[in-house]
Amino acid sequence: MIKTLSNMRIIDQLQEQNNRFDEAIESLTATKKSLQPKFLYDKYGSILFEQITQLEEYYPTRTELSIMERSLDEILRYIGSGSTVIEFGSGASRKIRMLLESGTIHEYIPIDISKSFLMESSEQLSIDYPAIQVTGIVADYTNELNLPKELMDAAKKKTVFFPGSTIGNFEKKEAHNFLSMIAALLSSGDGLLIGVDVKKAPRILHNAYNDKEGITAKFNLNLLTHLNRELGADFNLNQFEHYAFYNAELGRVEMHLVSMEEQVVTIGNESILFNNHETIHTENSYKYSISEFQQLASGAGFVLEKTWTDPKELFSLHYLSVL
Repeated sequence: MIKTLSNMRIIDQLQEQNNRFDEAIESLTATKKSLQPKFLYDKYGSILFEQITQLEEYYPTRTELSIMERSLDEILRYIGSGSTVIEFGSGASRKIRMLLESGTIHEYIPIDISKSFLMESSEQLSIDYPAIQVTGIVADYTNELNLPKELMDAAKKKTVFFPGSTIGNFEKKEAHNFLSMIAALLSSGDGLLIGVDVKKAPRILHNAYNDKEGITAKFNLNLLTHLNRELGADFNLNQFEHYAFYNAELGRVEMHLVSMEEQVVTIGNESILFNNHETIHTENSYKYSISEFQQLASGAGFVLEKTWTDPKELFSLHYLSVL
């Protein structure tokens, strides 16, 4: 544990979790090569994603922010005064500031896989909001979390904040398991405030993941840089290309890295053959109708309290409570 300010502490749980090297090798030697989206989020990847959220084509962030701005008083009433807010995948923490500005939140617990990014944002928040205890946790929240018992005191009202449609990165069964894990962390009456991207015209979705500035392509390719640095791989980024498309049958945007020639890549002592045009499937982003998501959440142990959308129904924000 690292502690730097009186109202801030950082707990590093990442080393206690799974071996990322073994996980990467297993995924890249499968019949259909893939990597978990978490490998996209080193420090530079997190910076690139923040740039993506500000692109003209990328509607989710600004739309979710507009929903929050319009409905903030009602959202805060559901969260409750003096409560604890736990944010999974906190990133630059822009959205949480809207909640922290209210002065009603007692403690903020951001959880992120990028240690340097988490430390920087946590420190800034602890300075900007000295009355709020900031406890940052470095962890892969897609694995089992072991949050300190004092943070999960049943006597405190808690709300998990999971904005940005990240729930769409999970396969349907994984999404159910993830929501069930959140429900198990919380106590009866606690809540989940979650952003969910809505099904819409394929053209809008295609443009959002294939921006004209190429930032999403850089973000996707940075995954290979991350593996080169952290796992001793030797990917040549010039031999791979970004490819994203909407799979209407499955209701998801798929993001891939395409090998532009036959090649062998080494990771540690492992050699991995790539055929020409073979892909690494790096991310899914499932889109849900409002009724589809409500059914998913209900099956995971939540009761819907309120749903907010924008006028064009591009995006949805839900407050759910634990049974």
